Amino acid sequence: MRIGLIGTGRIGSFHADVLGRHPGVGALVVTDPDTDRAERVAKLTGATAVASVPDVLASGVDAVVIASATAAHAELIARAARAGLPAFCEKPIALDLPGTLAALAEVERAGSVLQLGFMRRFDAGYRAARAAVRDGRLGRLHTVRAVTSDPAPPPAGYLPLSGGLFRDCLVHDFDVLRWVTGREVEEVYATGSDAGLPAFRDAGDVATAAALLTLDDGTVVTATAGRCNGAGYDVRMELAGDLGQVTVGLDHRTPLTSAEPQGPPAPAAPWPGFLERFGPAYEAELDAFVRVVRGELANPCDGREALQALRIAEACERSRRERRPVRLAEVPGG
Repeated sequence: MRIGLIGTGRIGSFHADVLGRHPGVGALVVTDPDTDRAERVAKLTGATAVASVPDVLASGVDAVVIASATAAHAELIARAARAGLPAFCEKPIALDLPGTLAALAEVERAGSVLQLGFMRRFDAGYRAARAAVRDGRLGRLHTVRAVTSDPAPPPAGYLPLSGGLFRDCLVHDFDVLRWVTGREVEEVYATGSDAGLPAFRDAGDVATAAALLTLDDGTVVTATAGRCNGAGYDVRMELAGDLGQVTVGLDHRTPLTSAEPQGPPAPAAPWPGFLERFGPAYEAELDAFVRVVRGELANPCDGREALQALRIAEACERSRRERRPVRLAEVPGG
């Protein structure tokens, strides 16, 4: 199998390494607007670097992996679809709902495959939590608490291009919430704070956010996110039912320090970032994509799944700006 990789930044370089080692991938073709970077990644991974996206599409690849700048995702998805190529794309499809719907329409017209990069679906902890919910070990689920906190804010120039904290960060929690529980969000109420660095205010974004979500079976969910968690990268989910409770993301590297005299010790090496925390999950999702392209596996996260996560993020952003509860039925695309 020949795979084309578009984008060789931080996550693209990681994907290049994974695909370069994958036994099912015979050749890898990479491109990036920074041609020197593409050449370096190609040299390290045994890939072939080409000058442009058209060169990738014309090189006889069987599928493409899109790890470019976010603003280019929708157009690249459409180009892959028109070329009849299965595509894996990092989230999001687009930064807004109209762009997302337009890209999905291209995929549907072409009848092509699009897998989205929501890697938490491939994490061992989230998979175990999903099994616990689905097999009844927790009983009736009544409360879910989700946390995503970055250790340091992204560059100021990234913030206006990110789509905002709900679309860029908490969208992972929204996707995995649906996947773990098997339920849909009916209503949200969200707020946020731009206290701290002025870059957040300048971008019209927030540095800290919280959302209260109600699922269609009455389960209550809280989801919080922060850009400036100096203790380390912190991603967790707690699920409580009337028979039991389970936590994802609680291990010897979770950046929590107990205030109790008899509490556990603080972690010696907290998680520094998402690649370290979710490295095995990133590898697993790319392996799944190779198997999807081969016809061995059903698509584990198609574009419509990504659309539903974005609709929740859109509802939260609308709620934050308008200071009111927002029902998902108000957001197009359902």
